[in-house]
Amino acid sequence: MPRCPGVRHQQAVNAFGKAGFWVLREGKHVIMTNRQINLVIPRNNPIDAFTMGAIIVRAGLTVPEFRDLL
Repeated sequence: MPRCPGVRHQQAVNAFGKAGFWVLREGKHVIMTNRQINLVIPRNNPIDAFTMGAIIVRAGLTVPEFRDLL
């Protein structure tokens, strides 16, 4: 499982926005979609490294690709 430590939830939302995702709804979690994949981003600061790694994989990205989007 890849790890990506030290990412705040707003940084993650902005990075996934650059990757073609948009915010579908917000609450305790931010739900983002690109019409094919839904991502659930918790509002923790920072997001746990293993959780962030799983979200990145779900989005179809690698950790280095995600870091470039930050």
